[in-house]
Amino acid sequence: MGNSVMADARDASALYWNPALAAQMDGSEVYLSHTSYFADIHMLFSAGVWRLGSRAIGVSMQFLDSGELKETTEFDPTGTGRTFRTTHLAAGLTYAQQLTSLFSYGITGKYLLENIENLSISTTVVDMGFFYKVGDTGLRFAVGITNFGFDAIPTGQTARLTLGGEVVETEFEAISPPTTFSLAAAYDIWTTDVYNILLTGQLTNPSDNSERVSLGTEFRFLNVFAVRTGYEFGVDEASLPTFGAGVRLPVPHFGSVTANYGFSSRERLGSLHRIGLQFGF
Repeated sequence: MGNSVMADARDASALYWNPALAAQMDGSEVYLSHTSYFADIHMLFSAGVWRLGSRAIGVSMQFLDSGELKETTEFDPTGTGRTFRTTHLAAGLTYAQQLTSLFSYGITGKYLLENIENLSISTTVVDMGFFYKVGDTGLRFAVGITNFGFDAIPTGQTARLTLGGEVVETEFEAISPPTTFSLAAAYDIWTTDVYNILLTGQLTNPSDNSERVSLGTEFRFLNVFAVRTGYEFGVDEASLPTFGAGVRLPVPHFGSVTANYGFSSRERLGSLHRIGLQFGF
């Protein structure tokens, strides 16, 4: 849905989009997803949310692996013969509460760790989210801040070749986390006992990139089948809409199992594929 679901992700993926939505879930859930990027880059995301009355507790973990990359330098632009890789980890603990039937908030504390070549960097950040439902109108709003926290300084050492010979770098500048502010809305355009048509919109303002606006829509049939599409404005290379589909099946004496697939593309880099599984209980 073009990354526009911050006001509607009322499942365990809320720990990624907006922790306040964890308190809007109907029950507890475990969520697993895999994203296949271009250049053999892969990202895994897992989350679990447990509802405790009007409150919710969640844990999440996100891991990205670049795979083996060829090392290139100014003196060897076609490759030095060596390879390296970069990995990124985010582990979070979430608390969310529904203050009224219309309003909830959530906060996630996250530990971030990145490794590239022989360097590593770690810090702690916070995600904060708020959700408000406008009565029974089908309209809802969300506001969130992600990755708000402390600067961090890389540790380790790396060697680079210069005209004067090899230089070993051991001192580095502090790096700020990529803090992002988001404002989103969702509206049920048409709802019956058979189907529901949803429209979503989101404004995202990252500290390390340009603003972008996302729009999405979903058609859901019998709360079992869903098809989705969306578009991202202000994103380089994103010239085509995104597409997705999902199916939710009840499991007797357990709860439900939901499978989702999402597709998006970039003009020169290629296609992105996302698959997800949700286990509700």
